[in-house]
Amino acid sequence: MAGADKMVETSELKVIAFDVFGTVVDWHSGVVAEVQRVLPDVDADAFALAWRAGYKPAMEAVMQRFAAGEGGFTLVDELHLHILEDLLAQFGMEALDRERVRELNTAWHRLPAWPDSVEGLTRLKRKYTICTLSNGNIGLLTEMAKRAGLPWDCVLSAEIFKSYKPDPRVYLGAVSVFDASPGQVMLAAAHHDDLAAARVCGLRTAYIERPLENGSAQPKDVSPRVENTLHARDINHLADLLGC
Repeated sequence: MAGADKMVETSELKVIAFDVFGTVVDWHSGVVAEVQRVLPDVDADAFALAWRAGYKPAMEAVMQRFAAGEGGFTLVDELHLHILEDLLAQFGMEALDRERVRELNTAWHRLPAWPDSVEGLTRLKRKYTICTLSNGNIGLLTEMAKRAGLPWDCVLSAEIFKSYKPDPRVYLGAVSVFDASPGQVMLAAAHHDDLAAARVCGLRTAYIERPLENGSAQPKDVSPRVENTLHARDINHLADLLGC
């Protein structure tokens, strides 16, 4: 792992692919704000955390059915909707009309960027190809980018590869899109499990600190790990480390 301000050899690096939820956008504050607007009588923080917590089990269930030939790939918008419907019942809000349910489900399309994201991405874009590599579906990621001003060169999604991270097909699929070698692609993310899966595929990795990803009441441990190529305080700092 490169020290906090240590430059590393990156002459072969061509592409920086970014995880999005939590890394580039602040899902917690965005979802909390939408829940407060639509469901003013519920604990918005608890609702947002429960919604996010339901995502990984739902994703794993889809992939198990898919592998068994019992269903097709499911877009994250649909996963979010199924989780939301269960949560509304748990929070005693199952009477919410369908139009409002759909509106609340698109909260994930309207998430705010972290304060450093747009500037940092713009700096990186001058030197590297920058793209998403997210389990979010293409429509969601595109609408999010347009609203938040995220300057992607392209939007890559698990939807393209018909599997979710951490399946190697997603990471290696991104490498193939750019006709690159794995070492020419770097994954930037605020989640060590995502980065570990990318490293297994030969990608370089950059950890982005987002200590408040889960809200101020649940700060994350953002300590450096030696396995990562780079460790950055935010995306502007990543641009510094890469000489952008």
